[in-house]
Amino acid sequence: MKVTVLQENLARGLSVVSRAVSPRSTLPVLSNILIATDEGRLRLSATNLELGITCWIAARIDEEGSTTVPARTFADLVNTLPGDQVQLSLDVKTQSLHVKSGASNNDIKCIDAQEFPPLPTPEMKDAVPLNVADFKEMIQQVVFAASTDEARPVLMGVLVNVDKDNLTLVAADGFRLSVRKAQLSTPAPHPVNVIVPARALSELARAAGDGEEPIYMVVPKNRGQALFRVKDVEIVSQLIDGAFPDYQQIIPRSYKSRTLVSTASLLKACKQAEIFAREGSNVARFDIKQSSGDLQPSEVEISAVSEETGRNETIVEATVDGSGVLIAFNVKFLREVLEVVKTPNVALETSAPNAPGVIKPVGDDKFLHVIMPMHLG
Repeated sequence: MKVTVLQENLARGLSVVSRAVSPRSTLPVLSNILIATDEGRLRLSATNLELGITCWIAARIDEEGSTTVPARTFADLVNTLPGDQVQLSLDVKTQSLHVKSGASNNDIKCIDAQEFPPLPTPEMKDAVPLNVADFKEMIQQVVFAASTDEARPVLMGVLVNVDKDNLTLVAADGFRLSVRKAQLSTPAPHPVNVIVPARALSELARAAGDGEEPIYMVVPKNRGQALFRVKDVEIVSQLIDGAFPDYQQIIPRSYKSRTLVSTASLLKACKQAEIFAREGSNVARFDIKQSSGDLQPSEVEISAVSEETGRNETIVEATVDGSGVLIAFNVKFLREVLEVVKTPNVALETSAPNAPGVIKPVGDDKFLHVIMPMHLG
């Protein structure tokens, strides 16, 4: 193998695929990145057997070939090379990769490409095109609500549901629930209802960048995998087996109090409360007060107390429809959802101190977040 690539292209490709490298693997080859010539381009691939990422970069190929190179050594080296051309040449007998750039000469010990697990290639004819700007935002609005508790694997994933031209992403961890819907520009050829690991979707959002390229999703029958392709990146992920909870049952159908506040003001108040609340169990009290007269606006008083560091209290002006209520929430969870709300104002719908609250962006009915209350104590 003899290949010449631009240092910045190689560095970018390595940063994309490195995210799938297995840090602690019993198989040494999984700590490596596969580099292979592929129809006039250089293909980089990495996998931890649950998630696989492949990236194609432009290259001048003088001699075809492939090998697997230690991910960390190679990526760290490429990042320090001068920003110009990098020449890669492989000695097949010794499986040693010679990396030359400017005055820098390096030899890296590799493992034969034959040992690298094959990554599936998708049949693109059944692919569902997803509008990327929207899909990236959708991912960001749900993944944070997925669980990190391995005892409930189903909740570590995001439910991806495609029905005709409706796309829905849902994530929950037992304390909160995020639901984001969107309309596809073209109806899907067949319905999809799968649970994709939240981590795989986070990597997809990262790889998609800010381009306007469509993302294509393929779920081959009976393979237990989902494949995503965007520009020159392909991500394959194992699906999570099991039944996702019936999330519709968790969403309250009515409310006794609807509080409208500025998203930025409430987010700032939550960040301040969190500084004190994090000492305990992130509890912050939300005292929603109906105005006592026409001249006095309604308000939300947000407070957090820490036995060690002190207390915080912030008042945010609000419009309250219905009765006032005193309710406690995990302020970290509330901050996380407010950070992904894109509208200037947000509505908090509550019924009672022991009933879930619902967060809705004002003027956007595609996103909804349910958050369980905490004990007022």
